[in-house]
Amino acid sequence: MIRALIKPKMFTWARERAGMSVEDLARKFPKLDAWESGEAVPTLKQAESFAKATRAPIGYLFLQQPPVESVPIPDFRTVGSRALKRPSPDLLETIYICQQRQSWYKDYARSSRERRQRFVGSIKVGSPVVEAASAIRQALKFDLEARRHCATWTEALREFIAQSDDAGVLVMCSGVVLNNNRRRLDPEEFRGFALADELAPVVFINGADTKAAQMFTLAHELAHLWAGETALSDAPIANLPSHVVERWCNEVAAELLVPLDVLRVEYDRTTSLEEEKNRLARCFKVSTLVVLRRLKDAGALSMEAFRRAYEAELRKLTALPKGSGGDFYLTQAARVSKRFARALVESTLEGNTLYRDALRMLGISKVETFHELGRNLKFGG
Repeated sequence: MIRALIKPKMFTWARERAGMSVEDLARKFPKLDAWESGEAVPTLKQAESFAKATRAPIGYLFLQQPPVESVPIPDFRTVGSRALKRPSPDLLETIYICQQRQSWYKDYARSSRERRQRFVGSIKVGSPVVEAASAIRQALKFDLEARRHCATWTEALREFIAQSDDAGVLVMCSGVVLNNNRRRLDPEEFRGFALADELAPVVFINGADTKAAQMFTLAHELAHLWAGETALSDAPIANLPSHVVERWCNEVAAELLVPLDVLRVEYDRTTSLEEEKNRLARCFKVSTLVVLRRLKDAGALSMEAFRRAYEAELRKLTALPKGSGGDFYLTQAARVSKRFARALVESTLEGNTLYRDALRMLGISKVETFHELGRNLKFGG
């Protein structure tokens, strides 16, 4: 029986890195206390099982010291004015896989002679908010007239994603790591991130967040792309971020979704807030949370009244039943971006990309599933 000579502190590091307690792992690893104290040594098979349970690379456990893992992109998330520490394995793996997809798409775009997306970096942080929002709105054709054709704001969100994808942004929206439904992403840790690049601009939206928050996150991350900024964000609708870039992106996102001059014309002060927020949400095809934020920006709500109304509305939206998973292949395209999925399937079927690499980037294990995805995307195979 081969024993794994692992330093006790590495077990503690892996467990804490995964956000787990000894009690969380006690049933599967009853000797974990003894491993962490150095009183017992696991077998190699037990160490491999522990690494899998804590989502730690097995090789890391054999290091002499815990590695210092940092977010590989600029991190603008804060609690108060303090930067967040120790990213979760789920967050890190999500960023890494998106970077791999972006790298692949850049090569594909070059070989296909795709045009560069000139909107990336076309606006400076600190530029007038109204002008910045207008530029994004016009480029995506996401104006109020287009939104009026949507029946609901959730339909408008789908259209917003589709228009962004059509414009050249790889919009990836997922609430789990790859396709592992047991590894749910935590909206409290992050809501989204942007990977700026003229050939393969990426926006990732945490799909585990509420639909109401996802629309604002997409608008916020698009502002990052237009500013040419790669960033990991926590962009709550209600907050005024301390970081200058995040504050500007939040302001642009709010103006993109609900232009303040139009809101002031539309707003009926004689109607109750409950009725008016719902009416305005239907009018602008955005969530009621965004409407409340803009009413505060317009001076129609004090900060205290806004906080109360926002928290009550958030509780109401959070309590709504979650939708079913829906069609796997539609979900898969949304998770990796339809633009990316089509390019990857096409390249693989033409023999330019290995099936092994395609399956890894999609997070699927069977070639049959890949071919069915291709048929759903209107490819043969």
